Amino acid sequence: MPSSEPSSHSSDALDKRVALRSSVDGNVSLRTLDSVRDEVAHGIALRTILKARAVEGIKISVYFTFSKRDDDCFLRHVANIIRTRLPTRHLFALATTGAPSPSSLTNANTLVITGSDDDDVQSAVLLASSKFLGRIVSLTNDGDLMSAAIEDIGASSYDSAALWDVLHKSVRAPLDRLVPPPGSRSTLQLIDAARAKLQRVTPQQAWDILHDPTHPIPAFLVDIRSAAERARSGGIHGSLIIERNMLERRFDPRCEDKLAIADRYDLRIIVYCEDGWASSLAAASLHEIGMWNATDIIGGFQAWKAVRLPGQVRPPSTESKSASLEGFSQISGVSD
Repeated sequence: MPSSEPSSHSSDALDKRVALRSSVDGNVSLRTLDSVRDEVAHGIALRTILKARAVEGIKISVYFTFSKRDDDCFLRHVANIIRTRLPTRHLFALATTGAPSPSSLTNANTLVITGSDDDDVQSAVLLASSKFLGRIVSLTNDGDLMSAAIEDIGASSYDSAALWDVLHKSVRAPLDRLVPPPGSRSTLQLIDAARAKLQRVTPQQAWDILHDPTHPIPAFLVDIRSAAERARSGGIHGSLIIERNMLERRFDPRCEDKLAIADRYDLRIIVYCEDGWASSLAAASLHEIGMWNATDIIGGFQAWKAVRLPGQVRPPSTESKSASLEGFSQISGVSD
């Protein structure tokens, strides 16, 4: 769970604290359930404010807390405290996570989006509705506050990242359609950033790695081009054919769709495309899932043909039934 207050998961624990006694000026006073809940609400409001980020001068924050009795009422109370303590422009998302309260009529968790500007909240409502498509059980929109019953919110890291993205996009200033948005990067910048992570190889270096019996780790040549590109230009016998849209899933050891050979993180995966552009982005993406030895061929398949390397490489020493989903390249367009 992305973040939560260090309290008990169950609201029953809160009920047990009703009878807590505190000594003030020598007098013993009885604390009520409402006073304890109010204290917890103030604590959550403060932590939500403290973890806020500034986007163009507007504070945004996402906070998850364990499910409590009457989640909707509780989170609305937290939102009211935030608005009292933070008079400046803001947009916050508050959600309960974990097993829903037994008293919940929807058997779902609660998400509240609150802000100082109605337009910000309405933008966030639209974006959140698309992010959590199919999971929203009910929704109440009060203009400056939205409350929704959502299934299993906070159960995965997606939910926190999605909410941060919703808030960030909702408070951005209107964009000039001819000016690149702040934080965006051009294609060349993306390529440069990707290649900065790689130890790229020439076609000859790739050939040497694939045919070096002393190479300390398994090496695989992977063709990520589309079927149309392979039919038009040819290919290299012995390379694994895994089209770009399946690459990460096939080589992620944590993924159910992985190849049997993807059982370790030090594999030397050498990716190639037609000209060496898409392959750089693909290899960098493999780094993101932990395949730090992944790289690509400078110039791609066209460079391989240009230096007149053979149209066949030694097949991977470890084959698997899963690999046959993509198969090995059976097309060679490399002329002698």
